[in-house]
Amino acid sequence: MEIPTNGSISQQAQQDVLELNRKINDFKAGKIPEERFKAFRLTRGVYGQRQLGVQMVRVKIPFGKLTAEQLVRIADISEKYTNGNLHTTTRQNIQLHYVKVDDSPSLWSELEEVGITLREACGNTVRNITGSAYAGIDPEEPFDISPYAQAMFEYFLRNPICQDMGRKIKSAFSSSEKDSAFTYFHDFGFIPRIEGGERGFKVVIGGGLGAQAFIAKTVYEFLPANSIIPFKEAALRVFDRYGEREKRMKARMKFLIDERRGLGLEKFMELVEQEMNGLASQTVEIDPSTVVQANPSEFSAKQELAIEDQEDYQLWLKTNVFQQKQSDFYAVNIKLLLGNIKAPEARELAKIVKKYAADDLRVTVNQGFVLRFVRPENLTHLYQELKNIGCADNGFDTIADITACPGTDTCNLGVTNSTGVAQQLETVIRSEYPHLLTEADINIKISGCMNSCGQHMAANIGFHGSSIKNGKLVIPALQVVLGGGVDADGKGFVAEKIIKLPSKRIPQALRVLLDDYQDGASGGAYFNDYVSSRGKMYFYDLLKPLADLTKVEDFEYIDWGHSEKFVPEIGVGECAGVSFDMIGTIIGDSEEKLQFAEEALEQQLWTESLYNAYTSMVVAAKALLLSDDIRCNTHIGILKDFNNHFVQSGKLAITDDFQSYVLEFNQQSPTESFASSYLKRAQDFLKTVKSYRGASLSEPEKVVVSSYYKA
Repeated sequence: MEIPTNGSISQQAQQDVLELNRKINDFKAGKIPEERFKAFRLTRGVYGQRQLGVQMVRVKIPFGKLTAEQLVRIADISEKYTNGNLHTTTRQNIQLHYVKVDDSPSLWSELEEVGITLREACGNTVRNITGSAYAGIDPEEPFDISPYAQAMFEYFLRNPICQDMGRKIKSAFSSSEKDSAFTYFHDFGFIPRIEGGERGFKVVIGGGLGAQAFIAKTVYEFLPANSIIPFKEAALRVFDRYGEREKRMKARMKFLIDERRGLGLEKFMELVEQEMNGLASQTVEIDPSTVVQANPSEFSAKQELAIEDQEDYQLWLKTNVFQQKQSDFYAVNIKLLLGNIKAPEARELAKIVKKYAADDLRVTVNQGFVLRFVRPENLTHLYQELKNIGCADNGFDTIADITACPGTDTCNLGVTNSTGVAQQLETVIRSEYPHLLTEADINIKISGCMNSCGQHMAANIGFHGSSIKNGKLVIPALQVVLGGGVDADGKGFVAEKIIKLPSKRIPQALRVLLDDYQDGASGGAYFNDYVSSRGKMYFYDLLKPLADLTKVEDFEYIDWGHSEKFVPEIGVGECAGVSFDMIGTIIGDSEEKLQFAEEALEQQLWTESLYNAYTSMVVAAKALLLSDDIRCNTHIGILKDFNNHFVQSGKLAITDDFQSYVLEFNQQSPTESFASSYLKRAQDFLKTVKSYRGASLSEPEKVVVSSYYKA
């Protein structure tokens, strides 16, 4: 393929795109096993879809920041390569569906021309850095977190530390103590604070949703801003080395710092402190001017526009518009049904942004957009133009703004249809509970499975896809959860499972819950407080009649948005794991890491060279262990087992202590001389491994089962 050479794409991005193109061709030629190719394309944002032969491409948008030009480019690409729909996500990405894998390099190249990457949007990497969409305009923020989120995104992009971890890492920056970015359920969370005139952050780690939800633990009440990147780098190194790699569901940070299942927080932090010795810098200064505040539009309407539907306009003002900390301007939120916007409307929205707002559109964590720096005299005109393109729905981030992942529409892991039920619930609220359209303290979130892409465990009222066996038939169902979210003080809550109900009964379940809340809550009690005061069994008993299966109507065996009877069809998720591996292929991986180390050394990137050389040795050691049927589920386990099985037994004469031999890289500062000697160590070790392996090449190639760790 051809890539523009006019300087619009960086050299690194060009290499990324060309490498993806080569891997696609090698895979089609049978040179790369399918699962190997899958692992590669995932870290380039190309994710297998439920429908065969097409992919979902995840466009990575750090803290949701887009320019009008970038939005137009994504819209154009969506029509050129996909079905013309842009889907915003709870992680401030934009997803494009129905992409042919052969088109993904060209699609990526065209995104890079406007400064957008796909790198590490999926896979076992540091995923998109999310941040409060109101950063820079939040009246309660101590300072704008945007430059810090951008600096962290840039630092870890293509960083060798986070290319082959056991599982993904999610990070978030909130703009204030209100925790609007939900740091409490992230692997790394940062909340801005100022102490003694110095900028810094409260730091939390180890949060997560999914089947087992954890609230993140505070490790620093205040960490200077120049220390957040080194801390995260050291913590990622520990996660990479000690994190579980065999059992996918136990491989997240939340389990590693858990006292019962992992190292425990105290031991983890001790290892992080030790790891600081091997970093290039103990501090990384972040320039607050890295992200420049976009200038407001100069347009100023001479008079207000006469709005025909004043009731709707006033409700829109109340739910979708707020005054920024810059008192002369307003922010305008755009509610997108199910997070979807078609390409023509997206292009029109870009024009509206340039006309009425600053050229700084943010994707919100509830699947919408926010326009910034809108002049008050322009609000009526803006409302009308948004209404003309279907983007002026009121009720942003209220009970009527329901978050839902794509579910069975496109996702392999989806159990039931989340989008169909979301639309039904919004209809119920708007038609039967119009007085709640301004209710911002109750949020509803729906996921198609338990993995919480729709963040149902962080909802006041949440649902996730499931099924119920009824004789020989299966009923599509949703698990009801209550009591998640963030309260007015910024305290995070994880929802509690209540009961599983047939999907077609969920609208009635919502009615029961809302009626009970309105009848029983005194003095306008916060919904979560009401849930807590009543207790789980109260709500179980309240909803239990809806779980009665003595009489099931035929339509209840059909999921929302479908016409045929429900049949569970759960595919295999692609965020981690492979079906098989071969020893020779693993050794090839070690060679590739060694090549990366050599290239980094030539570029005088000592830290990158050291980490790639370290990984090369770990992967090579893993290959020999697996050839002898020794299980490998962590980096540290590989080093210990290799020492016992090959070094102490006398099979290989390398060193007396293989673990210390390899881990010396995190005990010394990354200098040129040490990086050179350490690279030589890795080169010699790989030669030894290949020589040892060569003695058994007459045997059939060893196939490694799926449960083994993939380095």
